[in-house]
Amino acid sequence: MVKEIAYQPSNGWLPLFLCIAGLVGGCVLVLWGARAGSAEVAWMGAGVPGGILLFLASLICLFGLMAVQPNQARVLLLFGEYKGSVKTSGFLWVNPFYSKKKISLRIRNFETGSTITEERKDSAGKVIQGRSRSAGRPSKVNDRDGNPVDISAVVVWRVVETAEALLEVDDYEDYMAIQSESALRVLASRHPYDSEDHEVSLRGNTEAISEQLRADIQERLDKAGVEVVEARISHLAYAQEIAAAMLQRQQAQAVVAARARIVEGAVGMVQMALAHLERDQIVDLDAERRAAMVSNLLVVLCSDRHTQPVINTGSLCQ
Repeated sequence: MVKEIAYQPSNGWLPLFLCIAGLVGGCVLVLWGARAGSAEVAWMGAGVPGGILLFLASLICLFGLMAVQPNQARVLLLFGEYKGSVKTSGFLWVNPFYSKKKISLRIRNFETGSTITEERKDSAGKVIQGRSRSAGRPSKVNDRDGNPVDISAVVVWRVVETAEALLEVDDYEDYMAIQSESALRVLASRHPYDSEDHEVSLRGNTEAISEQLRADIQERLDKAGVEVVEARISHLAYAQEIAAAMLQRQQAQAVVAARARIVEGAVGMVQMALAHLERDQIVDLDAERRAAMVSNLLVVLCSDRHTQPVINTGSLCQ
């Protein structure tokens, strides 16, 4: 595996001045040598090849100049051999025979399910369509229980090892996209969409799922020199073919939970009412009347409609 090597380039302003001086000096030597017209000054003719060599050397040295912007880097190769990476921003100079590959160190984001359209050029080399990325589309996968769900995620990433990114994988952007999609599918198949027994689920444990997704993607991208800053699920829903059935199930679960809460509260209120009657000795109830009172109170408190009271105008027991 190729490891990144820090390369310290020279400041580019002095080489630029020397190259300009060499170009001008080479032209002057050529003109001076061409003016030799007699045998006594024939040695002046040597200025022609010297001036040409100086001009060519200065011209070649100009190719060693480069400008590196902040959060960008250059990977240096010499005839196919890796020599180092330049992460220092500014106007710099390196060996003019180095091949300088540009790579961005800025933070970027990617949404799973999106596709990249490369730029297109006409026969004259003019760009007729720029490079673009389509919007992400949710991927259909099965959760742990076998339910089809639509899921997508947003991955925030950046390059930290330039040599690995350019030399270990063919296309680190495409590699990152495919591995992120694969990690998301594997993660979705390991957990249920929803859970009622405090088990980690895709919908109920967003933070834990996001952290696990980030760790899974990072493990796959370590060999490509990419750091995953953050990974979060951006879309999560049941697939369209079972969405209606799952909605009915969720509604039924919500109704059952609400009824259970209502019954629990009603029982507490009945207990409080009986205890209050006995404590203040308002009325003495036997077992049969206590049961009737409990039944009436539960009907009033648990009913989903307004009750119609019946006023007793007869005896105390009726």
